[in-house]
Amino acid sequence: MDVFEAIAGRRSIKSFTARAVSRQEIERLLDAAVAAPNHRMTEPWRFYVLGEASRRAYGAALGARKAKRVEDPAAAQAVMEKVEHSHAALPAMLAVGIVQDENPEIREEDYAAAYMAVENMSLAAEAMGLGTHIKTGAIMDDPRARSAVGVPDDVRIVAVLEVGEPDAVPDAKPRTSASELTTWVP
Repeated sequence: MDVFEAIAGRRSIKSFTARAVSRQEIERLLDAAVAAPNHRMTEPWRFYVLGEASRRAYGAALGARKAKRVEDPAAAQAVMEKVEHSHAALPAMLAVGIVQDENPEIREEDYAAAYMAVENMSLAAEAMGLGTHIKTGAIMDDPRARSAVGVPDDVRIVAVLEVGEPDAVPDAKPRTSASELTTWVP
């Protein structure tokens, strides 16, 4: 598969088969990640491969956040349990963090580099017959989620990737053509 096929085929996968993702497969994804461009060669990224207990704890933190929006206590408990269980059952889950530099310019460059690493992993997964679902949001700063991942205080979680063999691949969503979004500047 060439890179253009991987880009065209990549989707956010929301359901995976039960097939485990091997350590070797995860290591290949991580090797692809560290090949990403990073200004000044800061190599700001840190990767956390979550085992079942860590995935369950992360899911519990996310489930608790989601349950706050549910008024009925029984329904809120069901939400918490469902999210916790679904995370524990994931074939693989990786968190990507960056070491927070004191210089705001470097911090911004490092954030961009981390997302290039995430994209490298996502495209490598596609080429390997795996799928990913990239997750972001306020959960990244939640103390319970940070504890589940095991990040030190100076590391910012920027994304979490769910990884596995796709159970179903959704259709491509419509995209605006590049020509409509491009200005050619003389």
